[in-house]
Amino acid sequence: MRACAAIGVVITHVAFQTGHASGISGRFWSRFDMAVAVFFALSGFLLWRGHAAAARGLRPAPAAGHYLRSRVVRIMPAYLVTVVVILALLPDARGASLTVWLANLTLTQIYVPLTLTPGLTQMWSLAVEVSFYIALPLLALGARRLPVRARVPVIAAVSLLSLTFGFLRIPTPDGVNPLNWAPAYGCWFGAGMLLAEWAFSPVGRVHRLARRRLPMVLMVLVAFVVAASPLAGPEGLTSATVGQFMVRTAMGGLLAWALLAPLVLDRPDTEHRFLASPPMVTLGRWSYGIFIWHLAALDMVFPVIGRFAFTGDMAVVLVLTMVFTVAIASVSYALVEQPCREKLRGWESQHPRNEPDPAAGESPGVHQAGLPAGV
Repeated sequence: MRACAAIGVVITHVAFQTGHASGISGRFWSRFDMAVAVFFALSGFLLWRGHAAAARGLRPAPAAGHYLRSRVVRIMPAYLVTVVVILALLPDARGASLTVWLANLTLTQIYVPLTLTPGLTQMWSLAVEVSFYIALPLLALGARRLPVRARVPVIAAVSLLSLTFGFLRIPTPDGVNPLNWAPAYGCWFGAGMLLAEWAFSPVGRVHRLARRRLPMVLMVLVAFVVAASPLAGPEGLTSATVGQFMVRTAMGGLLAWALLAPLVLDRPDTEHRFLASPPMVTLGRWSYGIFIWHLAALDMVFPVIGRFAFTGDMAVVLVLTMVFTVAIASVSYALVEQPCREKLRGWESQHPRNEPDPAAGESPGVHQAGLPAGV
């Protein structure tokens, strides 16, 4: 599913760069950016499920030390390589100021004016994710005080409350948009956190709904169509009103929930042949690299085909962008991502801290959903 989300992000950026972001078709191509909602919901599910299991006495609470180390090693090495290469070599990004360098290297570009730069503009969502990673241990600490039966209602209430974040009058300098901050997307992370809670709950109405394919498909389609409509904002890059942003964000949360629920709340014996196929598993492994490198790859495509941006040929540009991106992502995984994660595992095996194994004591419910321990 991470691979599908990464490809969705590529599609929406290729559509914009080839001039297919206007009109009815442009609205639908642009709304493939709802893939970001899927990324956020996946993070909410995968990182919250250990806390949901611990609340029910199924395993020890996740160790904060291991969690923070794994997040840093998972995100930062490949990201730093990407930033350095793009700012140093990409023609549109060369000559960046020290402020741009520092903001992008520290993933603070959503808080510093005018530091989203060509080849790296998609990293706003990664900066939001990192904010969630930092906040998650504190959220888990607060949730420990709740009785198990109150966890779902509280998470749902906070998620819905986050939709009103845009109505807060937060003073910011020109070039900084608070709607690019993590609280504005609480319902997207909350969608995954709710699924994590239900994954460790007895089978009920939510599980039965998630196992019915037609209602879930209809939910995805309705959410996507509404998100692409004028109710959720104007076409192109024109800024939406706060009300339109709220509609679009709500639809993103609904869409992400409806895509993930059939996977994580399904019957134990249900096969998901497409997502479990070797090509999709491999693309999923490389999905982070696809996300962080695809804009640089897209920038390389236009000189190759002898065209300028915004002049069409979306199909050709999309195919070549995917070919270049997947090639770079595979190298990034082999030379940076995987070696760094292996070094962390080796270091932790040599420096035990009596921290619980994050894969130990996994609830049968998560294995039944088709997810291996330690994803």
